[in-house]
Amino acid sequence: MKIAFPKIRSPWLIEPDTKVRLEKLSTATRGNFHDEDAAKKELEKHRVKMAPLQEKLYAGAQKSLLIVLQGMDTAGKDGTISHIFTGINPQGCDVTPFKVPTPLEARHDFLWRAHAAVPPRGMIGIFNRSHYEDVLSPRVHGMVSDKAAKERFAEINAFEEMLVRNDVVVLKFFLHISHAEQGRRLQSRLDDPSKHWKISPADFAERKFWPKYVSAYESILENTSKKHAPWFVIPSDHKWHRNVAISRILVDALDGMDLQYPVSTVDISKLKA
Repeated sequence: MKIAFPKIRSPWLIEPDTKVRLEKLSTATRGNFHDEDAAKKELEKHRVKMAPLQEKLYAGAQKSLLIVLQGMDTAGKDGTISHIFTGINPQGCDVTPFKVPTPLEARHDFLWRAHAAVPPRGMIGIFNRSHYEDVLSPRVHGMVSDKAAKERFAEINAFEEMLVRNDVVVLKFFLHISHAEQGRRLQSRLDDPSKHWKISPADFAERKFWPKYVSAYESILENTSKKHAPWFVIPSDHKWHRNVAISRILVDALDGMDLQYPVSTVDISKLKA
């Protein structure tokens, strides 16, 4: 069975079997935009295009779209969701946050909770963190060996290929910020009382493991960016660039899915208002 996947051209795409060194990939590029206002105008255009495409996806219920968002703490996963999906019909979109596994989830295989949250046909599903957490933090803290991580990569690749064969388009985004930018964002939360609710001691504790997280993410990107389920490393020091870069890819993906409204089963000629 041949896998049909929309063709997406992006400078942020990680081609399969590519060696990844995150330190060599920009976190602060502005792309083709001179300033934030220009990017916001383009983002609004993307939103306008996305709304009718999502309506076709929802009405047709033939395919679904799974969006995976990963990144260091403060990379902007919540902000990405709120800025890009403004104007989208909430009936056709689900967001699933992946936190520390519950006791029940921990008793299952690591993909169990992810599979349960995969969007059904007609829906856009957004994973705020994802099944990749199980080859990230545990590996950084020595709870998963390199051998076990490679086995999990193989299982993830097989899982995502199975999803694509069942009409789920999978797009994965790593929100790439610098160590300095993370520091600025953490400090801004400390300085602004309205952001104190976002503060977690874990964010500050995990910052000490930055190099290990970089290495773990490089391994993820190298081993699991596939033609059928690609990774995109999005420069995210500028939040407005992050938003417009991701929304461009989403519009291209939805447009390339050849979405159609379902054929009506009602004889319209016999109906009168």
